[in-house]
Order: sequence, then C-alpha cells, then structure tokens
Amino acid sequence: MTSLALDAVLFDMDGTLIDTEPQWMAAEARLAAEHGIPWGSAEAEALVGVDLWDGARSFIAKGVPMEADAIVARLVGEVLHAIGDDLPARPGALELLRDVLEAGVPIALVTMSTREIVDRVEAALAQRLGRSPFAVTVAGDECEQGKPHPEPYERALQLLGADAARSIAVEDSFNGARSALAAGLTTIGVPHAVDVSQLPGIVHWPSLEGRTVADLADAVRAARSEEARA
Repeated sequence: MTSLALDAVLFDMDGTLIDTEPQWMAAEARLAAEHGIPWGSAEAEALVGVDLWDGARSFIAKGVPMEADAIVARLVGEVLHAIGDDLPARPGALELLRDVLEAGVPIALVTMSTREIVDRVEAALAQRLGRSPFAVTVAGDECEQGKPHPEPYERALQLLGADAARSIAVEDSFNGARSALAAGLTTIGVPHAVDVSQLPGIVHWPSLEGRTVADLADAVRAARSEEARA
C-alpha cells in the first residue's frame, strides 16, 4: 500500500492536533470548585474526549445546579477565551497535516468540541498551512451521539465517501479511540492527557513528531494484514 492508497485520514482535535486539553481541564476544575465538588485527576481524565453534553450531565449528577446547555456554553466560552488567537499545536501535528495534504489524501476533523471552536481552529490552521487542511469537519454539537459512540467517525466517513477499511484515525483519548475503532477504523493512539496506549486494538505512537503519510498507510496495511491472519 502506498500513501495514495489511503482513502482518508481522520483526526481528533483537542489533545491530538492542538494542545487544548489543559484549558478544558482547568475550566472543568473551576466549575467543580465553585460548587464544592471534589475534583482530581480521575474526574478530569474521565471527561477527556467525551461528548460535551455527556460531560455536562456528569456535572449535574454531581450536584451542579445548571442546565446541560449552560454548562457546555460556559466551558466552551472559557476555552475560547483561554486559547485566544494562539493555536498551541501538538508536536509534529502541523508537519503531518502538511504531508497528508501534499499527498492528496482527504482529511477529516472529528471532534467533540463545538462548531464555534472548530471554525476558530480551522481558520488558524488554514493561516498556518496556506489553506484549510480539512475536506470535512464533524463537531460535537452536530452529532446525536458523541464519542465513544461510532457516530462521529461514521458521519465523517460518509461525508468523505471513504471506506473505513482503507482509512485511519488519530486520537489521544480512550473515548475518541473507542469511537474510531467502533467505526471500523485503524486507529493511532497518541498519549497526551491520558495514556491511550493501554487501550486494546489501537496502534501506539508516542508522538506525531517525524511521522508521515507513508507511516499512516503502513499502519493501515499492517492492521489489515493482521486481521486477515486472525
């Protein structure tokens, strides 16, 4: 399989392409503290990559007296304010996006962040790369069921007209990786806020640094060959 044999590459956003997990975690911790809710690393990690409304409902269950929409709006607003016009890209992310673009392989962004954040990030990436890297984008507020349900990745594959067996996802969270795997995608797991390398079925990469579109194609080939032998 050459790089051009890839149907598509599907990227998560927060923690995979851009380093916004600390901003999400800080906003969630502030919300918990305001309402006297005990909050530590276990609670923070449980929300990494999860659908924002599912996360909001977990806050409500812990005693936050707010509607889910209000919780999501607050967290999104704080994250947007925190990142400002800066885009803290993850190591190797921009280089890999550029390499996939130059190979002519369609790219999708599949995230649980809202459309407002997606548009901000897409514009910033377009400025850095000279054009938007994404053929399609799927935001969390456009899905009936968020990660870890397969709907977000299935939706992206449908919009792309891509075959899951010839495509690959890149994720940094358990919820995101489970979503991609359930959609039938070979899935690269790059640990960041959580050690997603522990999840069965993923291909573990310590970082995106130095990685190329050929590496992505090789990962799909190896995964499908292993499936054929099983």
